[in-house]
Amino acid sequence: MEQYKLFDAEYKFVSIIWENEPINSTGLSKICLDKLGWKKPTTYNMLRKLCDRNILQNENAIVSSLVKREQVQKYESEMIVEKAFAGSLPAFLTAFLGEKKISAKEAKELKGIIEEATK
Repeated sequence: MEQYKLFDAEYKFVSIIWENEPINSTGLSKICLDKLGWKKPTTYNMLRKLCDRNILQNENAIVSSLVKREQVQKYESEMIVEKAFAGSLPAFLTAFLGEKKISAKEAKELKGIIEEATK
């Protein structure tokens, strides 16, 4: 599961790919220059690094993801709960919500998620 860990710059880069895939590497390099201020060698180095880690693939200059955004988000959220809250989801939710109120619709959605997870 460690393969889903992305550092901040990697996450921003992969997010561009998630939003535009499949994308040719030239187009990717132009978007990265515009959005991240990266020159072509920086973009290609990051692309190579993430292909080596099996996060992305680059076939015939067409870049796409091997790992989906939801997989990375799931990994990151599990790591936060594990590290900061000793794996306790109730402790995480208590800290996350604090004094914040949620709508009846959000509460209903959360109840549905919990009911589905306990089946």
